[in-house]
Amino acid sequence: MNQTPQQDNLGPVDVVIMAAGKGTRMKSRLPKVLHRLAGRALLAHVAATAARIGARDVVVVTGHGAAEVEAAMAGGIAGSTLRFARQEPQLGTGHAVLQAAPLLPDDGTVVVLSGDVPLIGEDTLRALIAASAGQRLALLTIEFDDPTGYGRVIRKTGEGEVTAVVEHKDATQAQRAVREIYSGVMAVPARLLKGWLARLDNRNAQGEYYLTDVVKLASADGVPVVAHITTDALQVAGINSPAQLAALERAWQLRQANALMEQGVRMADPARFDLRGTLDCGADVEIDVNCIFEGAVTLGEGVRIGANCVIANARIEAGAVIHPFTHIEGEKAGVTVGERALIGPFARLRPGAQLGTEVHIGNFVEVKNSTLAAGAKANHLAYLGDATVGERVNYGAGSITANYDGANKHRTVIEADVHVGSNCVLVAPITLGAGGTIGGGSTINKSTEAGALTVARSKAMSFPNWKRPQKKPKA
Repeated sequence: MNQTPQQDNLGPVDVVIMAAGKGTRMKSRLPKVLHRLAGRALLAHVAATAARIGARDVVVVTGHGAAEVEAAMAGGIAGSTLRFARQEPQLGTGHAVLQAAPLLPDDGTVVVLSGDVPLIGEDTLRALIAASAGQRLALLTIEFDDPTGYGRVIRKTGEGEVTAVVEHKDATQAQRAVREIYSGVMAVPARLLKGWLARLDNRNAQGEYYLTDVVKLASADGVPVVAHITTDALQVAGINSPAQLAALERAWQLRQANALMEQGVRMADPARFDLRGTLDCGADVEIDVNCIFEGAVTLGEGVRIGANCVIANARIEAGAVIHPFTHIEGEKAGVTVGERALIGPFARLRPGAQLGTEVHIGNFVEVKNSTLAAGAKANHLAYLGDATVGERVNYGAGSITANYDGANKHRTVIEADVHVGSNCVLVAPITLGAGGTIGGGSTINKSTEAGALTVARSKAMSFPNWKRPQKKPKA
């Protein structure tokens, strides 16, 4: 288990997340930090990482779309206190952090993050906090072959000490040749940061208050400035356009796929795999192409997932087969698929579906808030909602539980070994006795006895020489 910075005796840590930018290049009405990567808002990724490093307070600096961003984060962050600071107008990164300064206690280390850099790693931040050690300004840097557009890290000749970060538009040709760039992530003692923020000016090509100018102020004050260099470009990749978002999505997904394959998962094509939550796999799991996993999903030993499945918040036990185009949507109630069950193709399991061992759910069958005991089968074109289904029940094609009366839901109980014929309507609340048979085409609105054959359909009537209505000729 990773230790928090407090446990490492580095003192309390507070996080500032800059999330005020408009994101013009996204060409969207949605604030940039609320666009989604791996199923979660960019800002939510960053906030979750802040919580994992044990942040005491997390201050999100909002500006463009502030109300929408703050509403999206209204649920807070587990383990940390979430606060907001408004930056209006937006006058640069230094100005943004200045708005958060009054909310930052003087006794902590401040970690500055960007809401549009979603994949920063907690181990990287721990190393950066350790480099600051409550005394130094620590910058997270990386070397790029093409550093165009980024702030260059300037070091003292021959010593390696960082003396400044120069934004690209303000850099000389010699400085632009530097390949080491500042990632936008820093760790700094709060008591020092506040003093430097108050001394910032906007005398630069952008006319903005740069946060990076605290580097030269620290150097002038004799405070050591250290750089922690990362080689992982994904961790510092920012999002400014839909193309960048899509590229980062694919890069991140491929990384997840490779990690699963290292554990033994067999994938038909790791480039066609999407994880938007957590996926825990047993041995010998097979995943076909174009599958999406959301929320918390567990796949037991030997599970096979067919192509084009969407599986959310589900536990699929050993040996089960999920045939192609199946949609499992567990949400909060969750879905459980028992050992050696066969599901799909084109099946839909909704919240509360609990399927036992060797249950069969076939094509175009929907199950919601229902339990099916071992060996139960619903193989074709059927609906089971709010039902308790016993062992070895055979549920016919086209049959439905009529569980909703327009105001309330009611439960259907189908006891063990019942055979329900095709095209039946079971009007809940109702119990079908064990071993009984329901004749095809029946509408059943009363409970049935065990072992009985029950048929409820009107007598067939035929009208000779009957003519269908004819369309009137057009005028």
